[in-house]
Amino acid sequence: MKYAYYPGCSLSSTGVEYDISTKKVAESLGIELWEIPEWNCCGASSAHLTDHLLALALPARNLAIAEEKGLDVAIPCAACYARCKATEVEVKDSKEMQKTISEVIERQYTGKAQARALLDVFVNDLGLQSISTLVNKPLKDLKVVSYYGCLLVRPPRLGFDDAEDPQSMDKLIEALGGTPVDWAFKTECCGAAHATTKSEVGFPMIEKILTAAKEAGADCIATACPLCMSNLDMRQTQVGAKYGKNYSLPVFYFTELMGIALGLNPEELGISKHFVDALGIVKKLNEAAGRRDTA
Repeated sequence: MKYAYYPGCSLSSTGVEYDISTKKVAESLGIELWEIPEWNCCGASSAHLTDHLLALALPARNLAIAEEKGLDVAIPCAACYARCKATEVEVKDSKEMQKTISEVIERQYTGKAQARALLDVFVNDLGLQSISTLVNKPLKDLKVVSYYGCLLVRPPRLGFDDAEDPQSMDKLIEALGGTPVDWAFKTECCGAAHATTKSEVGFPMIEKILTAAKEAGADCIATACPLCMSNLDMRQTQVGAKYGKNYSLPVFYFTELMGIALGLNPEELGISKHFVDALGIVKKLNEAAGRRDTA
């Protein structure tokens, strides 16, 4: 299985462990990721808030390069996926837009190269059964709340899962031997950049998510978005101090949990880069596995 790979800006900076774990896991699963050469920023929030054509042209250039190679594009970041998928759909829906975009980016793009969320690729292309057979360190007794955030499965026309109650990540956690915990905040917004620019708006949103995860009995949170990861992991201590709470709740990219279950080295997955200690959970899983092996 081969896909073009679009890491996006965050995976080379604040979300570097997402990039590291994605590549490690893909290699273990026999999935070839061809990183799009000289890829450009998808525009994220800035472009579609200022100029609609620019918002389409930026992702289209990356998709066009993949289309020339006959490959769909695997995209880890939820925001990048949303922008790329919106472009793919609009180009497919309008011959006029297809022509305009191709002229702007100076290369042909027809929408044949599809934007695919990395989670979708693993769960629906490779398949849960195939993944489960490769698990050698199951996440036994680990209670995980899956946090999809507000972009990964929305809007419904673009998403690959239910927009209100997605199940892909939950089913993946189960295939890895963990225990997916049902909760009501799996698609709530984390506040995005408000945590930086307007903390009085962003912090309460983060607090509600962290509190809900703790009340659900979760040992950790799994996510598929670099910005969500930053808010829930990096801002966790700040938010806890503001509201007089100590969450001590590890947050993982779902690819990191996959890597742990596949028996990959946690350090090589980038888990030591987290702000909230996450290696403690790995140690507990290893200790539990050791007890089972000697029982």
